[in-house]
Amino acid sequence: MLIECLGEFWGTLFLIILGDGVVAGVLLKQSKAYHAGWIAITTGWCIAVVIGIFVAQSAGSPNADINPAVSFAKYWLNLYSFNKMLSFMVAQIAGAFVGAIIVWLAYLPHFQETEEALLKLMVFCTVPAIRKFRYNFLCEVIATAVLIMGVAAIFGKATPQGPVSGLGAFLVGLLVWGVGLSLGGPTGYAINPARDFGSRLAHAFLPIPGKGPSDWSYAWIPVIAPLVGGFIAAICWRGIFL
Repeated sequence: MLIECLGEFWGTLFLIILGDGVVAGVLLKQSKAYHAGWIAITTGWCIAVVIGIFVAQSAGSPNADINPAVSFAKYWLNLYSFNKMLSFMVAQIAGAFVGAIIVWLAYLPHFQETEEALLKLMVFCTVPAIRKFRYNFLCEVIATAVLIMGVAAIFGKATPQGPVSGLGAFLVGLLVWGVGLSLGGPTGYAINPARDFGSRLAHAFLPIPGKGPSDWSYAWIPVIAPLVGGFIAAICWRGIFL
C-alpha cells in the first residue's frame, strides 16, 4: 500500500501545481495570465486533473483518486478498507501541501507585487462569492456528489470493460471542467478536501509578504461538505445503479 500512497502523493502534488498555478497566474499582479478569467481557471483545473491522474497511476496508484472525497466514497462502496482510505487521505493532503509550496516558489515576485491579501489566499484555497455557510456547504455537497457519480458513470455500466486505455483520465478531466463551469460559481468548487486543506495549510505556514489570515472559520466547509457529497454519491450509486 506504500507504493499506492506514494502515487496518491505525487498525483495530488501535480494536481495542485497545475491547479493552484493557474489560479496564481490569473489573480496575481504582473503575471502574463493576469485577469484571464474563470474559463482559464476551470480549463487549468481540467488539465490539472488529467495530469494528476496520469502521474498518480505512473507513480504506483492505479486508482488515482487524488481526492479524499473519492477515497471516502470508495470506502462506503466497500472498495477500500478504513486503513487504506485513511492512508490515501494523508498522502493526498501531504501532496497538496507540497504542491502549494512549489506554486508559491514559482510565483514569488508576483506575490510581492500583489497587495490584496484575499487574492493571495485565493491562490491556495476556495473563498465563497457570497459568504453564507449553509448555502456554501450545500453547493459543495451537490458539486462533489455530481463529480463522484459522474466518475462512477464513466467507469460503470456505460463502459463495461472500462474506457479505452488512457481515455478515462480525459473524461474525468472534462467532468471536473463541467462541474467548475456549472457549479463552481458560488464557492470556487473545492470538491476536494486535500486540494483546499493542504493548500490552506501551506498558506498558513509560508512567509508570504502581506498575507492575511487563512480563514479557518470557513475552512471546515470545503473539507466536510465534499466528504458528505462523497457519502451521498456512494449511497445513491449503491441504491440506484448497482
